[in-house]
Amino acid sequence: MSIDRSHRPIVEIASRTLHWQGEEDTARFAQSLAQAMQARPELGHAFIALHGDLGAGKTTIVRHLLRALGVQGRIKSPTYAVVEPHTTQDGRPVYHFDFYRFSDPREWEDAGFRDLFAGPGLKLAEWPGQAAGYLPTEDLAIHIEAMTPDADDVRRVQLRAFTPNGQALLAAVAP
Repeated sequence: MSIDRSHRPIVEIASRTLHWQGEEDTARFAQSLAQAMQARPELGHAFIALHGDLGAGKTTIVRHLLRALGVQGRIKSPTYAVVEPHTTQDGRPVYHFDFYRFSDPREWEDAGFRDLFAGPGLKLAEWPGQAAGYLPTEDLAIHIEAMTPDADDVRRVQLRAFTPNGQALLAAVAP
């Protein structure tokens, strides 16, 4: 089966731009997302795509979100494993993907990624462009950009919702 990686028919329904002055802003953002997911359980089954250069803060957001959802233990980047499974405090599954090294389409099926994305639970994917054509439409896309090389902690964050669940998550993090 061949997959067309060049076109994804997505219509953005809402967007917002934020500026984070430090990791505290990242933690507050993650806490807002977690509170929305706890208040509306269907939001805990969202697909959130994280875009940005190396070191932009994608894994940092994931760590803060998982902690806010009550995930215990070590939270590491799935750069080499591609996916790290977690369980929230209330027992819901969370899958943290890092597609940075993803290049073999057979891995998608062999690793069971199709089943993970089709099943329940929160899906958080770093470097989703590497798996374009295989992934479902993101509920929420988070694009992170470091503002200046000498200001490590200042970020411009573009949030884009593509589904009603994404729009509900976006509304939850309104400044």
